[in-house]
Amino acid sequence: MKKLALAAALLAFVSPAEARTILFIGNSFTYGANSAVHYYKADTVTDLNGPAANGKTVGGVPAIFKAFTKEAGLDYTVSLETVGGKGLDYHVAEKRAVIDKPWDEVVMHGYSTMDQAHPGDPALLIASTKQIADLLRARNPNVKLHLLATWSRADQVYPANAPAVWKGKPVQQMGRDLMAGNLAAAQGANIADVIPLGLAWNRAIDTGVAGADPYAGVPAGKINLWTWDSYHASAYYLEALMDFGRVTGRDPQSLGDAETVADDLGFSRPQTHALQQIAHDELAAQGR
Repeated sequence: MKKLALAAALLAFVSPAEARTILFIGNSFTYGANSAVHYYKADTVTDLNGPAANGKTVGGVPAIFKAFTKEAGLDYTVSLETVGGKGLDYHVAEKRAVIDKPWDEVVMHGYSTMDQAHPGDPALLIASTKQIADLLRARNPNVKLHLLATWSRADQVYPANAPAVWKGKPVQQMGRDLMAGNLAAAQGANIADVIPLGLAWNRAIDTGVAGADPYAGVPAGKINLWTWDSYHASAYYLEALMDFGRVTGRDPQSLGDAETVADDLGFSRPQTHALQQIAHDELAAQGR
C-alpha cells in the first residue's frame, strides 16, 4: 500500500507531456501562395521569419496541419520557415540561425523543379538535403526528418515555352521524377521518409477526381489542383492531409465529416471526401 501511495504521489507531480515540436521548411508550396491558405490561422503557429512588410505572419500548410492535429486530439507546437522561390540550399546558407534548434520533427522540401537553373537535375537537392539533415541532427540526433516530394507543375508541361525536360510529356511524369529525385536525396541523407505528395496529386488525376490540363479547361465536377498560374496549388488541403498522415501515423480519413478546414477553404463535402480518400490510398500504396 505504501508503494502504491508513493507512486500516486509521484504521478501527481508529473507535468503533462510536452507537445512535440515540428518545423516546416519550404517556400511558396508550404506557405500557400495564391490562396486563402497563406495567412490561414497564422496565430496558431510560429512564423520564424516574423511579420512580412504587410505586418502579417504566415499560416500556410503548417496551420492546416496544426488544425488537423487539434481535431485529432494531438498536441504539436508548430513552427515554419518559408521563403518563396528557394530550395533547401538557401535555407542552409541563409536561415541557419533560425532553423538550428533541437526539433522533434521536421518536414521540408526543395525547389519545385529540384534545381531552378537546371530543371529535373536532382544533384543540388541531394547535396542540400544532406547538409540540412546534418545540421538538424547535430542539434537533436533523434529528430525525425520528412522530405516532401512536391507536385507536377502544369506550366512546365503544356506551354510552348516549357522546359524541354517535361514539355509535351504526361503531366504525371514530373511528379514521378520529383519523387525519384527526393528518394535519392533521402537515401543520401539517411532520411527514412519521403512524403509522396506528387504521387497523390497524380492519383487524383488518374482516378478522375482532378483534371489533368488546366490550360484546356477542367471538366465540371473535377478539381483543378492548380491555382490561376498553373504552378501553385489550389489544393494545399491535400498537402496537409499527406503531412498529417505521415507525421502522426493517423489515417487522413479519420478526420471525417467533422473536419472544419475544408469548409474554411471552400471545398464541398464530396471534394473533401475525395481528397481524404486520395491521401489514404496513396499512403496505403506506400505501405503507411
